[in-house]
Amino acid sequence: MSATSIAASHLKRDRSAITDKRLRTLNGYGVLLFLLVASLLSLQGLFSSNDIAFVFGGAGLFIFVVTFLVIALPGLVVLQPNESLVCLLFGRYAGTEHRSGLWWVNPLYTKKKISRRLHTLECGPLKVNDAIGNPIDIAAVIVWRVDDAAKAVLEVASYDEYVKAQSETALRRMASAHPYDNIEIEEAVRQAEALGADKATRTPVKKMTLRDGGDEVSDNLLAEIRTRMQPIGIAVNEARISHLAYSSEIAGTMLRRQAAGAVVAARRLVVRGAVSIVEEALQELEKAGIGQGLDPQRRAAMIANLLVVLVSDREVTPIISTGALDA
Repeated sequence: MSATSIAASHLKRDRSAITDKRLRTLNGYGVLLFLLVASLLSLQGLFSSNDIAFVFGGAGLFIFVVTFLVIALPGLVVLQPNESLVCLLFGRYAGTEHRSGLWWVNPLYTKKKISRRLHTLECGPLKVNDAIGNPIDIAAVIVWRVDDAAKAVLEVASYDEYVKAQSETALRRMASAHPYDNIEIEEAVRQAEALGADKATRTPVKKMTLRDGGDEVSDNLLAEIRTRMQPIGIAVNEARISHLAYSSEIAGTMLRRQAAGAVVAARRLVVRGAVSIVEEALQELEKAGIGQGLDPQRRAAMIANLLVVLVSDREVTPIISTGALDA
C-alpha cells in the first residue's frame, strides 16, 4: 500500500462522521394545552356519571391520562436564546434543536443543553522559549463559542478542556517561531540557517518579532487556534496577546541589553549628524576662502575638534593655540 493511500485512509478514519441535523420537535405550548385538556376531560369522566361501569371506565381513563402525563412531561424543554439541545436515542445521535422557546421532544431522548454564547479564555501566562531560546512569559485572551453543538458534545469528552489545552499548545507553537525583539532577529536568522539541514522537523523562524508584530502576530495565533478547533465545531472569534515579557531569571540582563542597544543607536544617530554638520562647516569655510590655506594636518585637527565638540555629551572647553610655544 502506497503512502498516499495510507494517508487517505487515516484521513477518512479521523474525519468526523457526525453532522448537525435538525431535531424533530413539537410546539411545547400545544402539547401542554393538550395534556391540560386531556386531564380535565378525564376528571370530568370520572365524576360526572353515577353508573358503576362508567365510573370504572372513567377511573381507567384517569389512570391512563396520569400515566401519560408522567411520561410526557419530561419531554418539555425550555431553550434560552443562543442555547442548543443535543439529543441521543439509546446512544444514537437524534438531532439538535437551536431555536429558543418551549419545545416537546421524545421523553426517551438523552438530552444535553449547550450554550452557544461567547466565552472568554485567559490562556497563560506560560513560560515559553522564543525562536532563539530565550525564556519568555506570554499570555493571550481567546474569545470563542460553540458553533456545532453536536460535534462539541460528541467528538470530545470535555470541549472546555479541549479548548484550553489546544489554545495553550497553539500559543506555545506561535511564540517559539518568533524572536522576542528586533535585536534578536539577526541571531535568530543565523540559527535558522545553521539548522538548515533539519528543515523538515524544526519550527521555521519568522523575522517578525513578538513585541512589534502587533496584529500580524495575533492573526497568526488566531489562524492556528481555528485550525485546531474546527474538528470539534468550535468557532474562535478573536485571539490577542495580553501579556509579553522576558522571564524573571533573565529580565534584568535583557533590559540592560535593550538599554545598551538603545544607547548605541542614539550614539550612531549623533555621530551621523555630527559628520553632516562638519561637512557643511568645511564647505562654508571653503566658500568664504578661509579653509583653502589649511594643510591636511590642520584640516584633520579641525575636523577632530569639531567632532569632539558635537559628539561629546558634556560641555567642552576649547583650547586655542597662539603659536608662542611652538618648538
